[in-house]
Amino acid sequence: MEDNIRPQVVVSKCIEFASCRYNGLQIASPIVQKMQDFVDFIPVCPEVEIGLGVPRDSLRLVMVDDEIRLMQPANAADYTEKMQTFSCEFLQSLPRVDGFILKGRSPSCGIDDVKLYKSIGKAPALSSKASGIFGQAVREMYSDLACEDEGRLTNLYIREHFFTKLFTLTRFHQLKKNMGELVDFHTKNKYLFMAYDQAKLKLAGNIVANHNKLSTERVFDRYKNILYQIFAKSASIAANINVLMHIMGYFSKELIPAEKIYFLRQLELYRMRQIPLSALTSVLQAWIIHYKQDYLVEQSYFNPFPQELMHISDSGKGRMVK
Repeated sequence: MEDNIRPQVVVSKCIEFASCRYNGLQIASPIVQKMQDFVDFIPVCPEVEIGLGVPRDSLRLVMVDDEIRLMQPANAADYTEKMQTFSCEFLQSLPRVDGFILKGRSPSCGIDDVKLYKSIGKAPALSSKASGIFGQAVREMYSDLACEDEGRLTNLYIREHFFTKLFTLTRFHQLKKNMGELVDFHTKNKYLFMAYDQAKLKLAGNIVANHNKLSTERVFDRYKNILYQIFAKSASIAANINVLMHIMGYFSKELIPAEKIYFLRQLELYRMRQIPLSALTSVLQAWIIHYKQDYLVEQSYFNPFPQELMHISDSGKGRMVK
């Protein structure tokens, strides 16, 4: 799907934008580097914004009287309220935002993998982990948007889901409150939504049909809620195979037996995670062009985000997450 949308993404400033980590370093991220051609980033370093210098003594999350506090062990300073105030004011000031890429394991920016200590001293971390103070505010205020830490994005499957969710939600956010545009959006995303949640695809279709003659604003609100639910989890391999077989059905009478056998073998390799989804969608796209299936040409399932973002090396970590 070719368009000129540019998602607005808040990113931890220490990732590619400034040497502002506690130790004065900057984090390299090929993913964020590549995304700069397609995304408008909003860099922020919450720790610098609340007055901490660079370099600075490290912070940690500490459980104090059953409450998580943001503290600096070097001087026992407590920055919880400052960080909470900044987080709220900053996030509420954003004109529009479509996603977040935050520094993993950071006591300020971490989303859900931050070490939590039982005391400010040398005591070991607790077995449970927590969200950083800024990361927690993001989760509370923007839980429905695309939000990941930079470490998890090195995984192919997590990254594909993040990009798909980010660019699809951005397209929706940029729609005018016009029923014609909503119908077109829903039509072009039919097979993408089917891969994520077939039941909610049907619900979204009923909302667009608007049999109850609701106002356009009410229809958009209801559709947005369903859309966020559709992308709450990544698409499974089984669901993708269902969609691929469904699309293959458009050509079942034209394909020769050898072509069908080849595609089914490729499906099995995909099922076993030996080839990526793109290996199958590229075959289908070739058939779509050859057999002139104009309806399928417009389906976002084949290009939910810029293809250039596919060409990023995979870390190989966590391959079984999808």
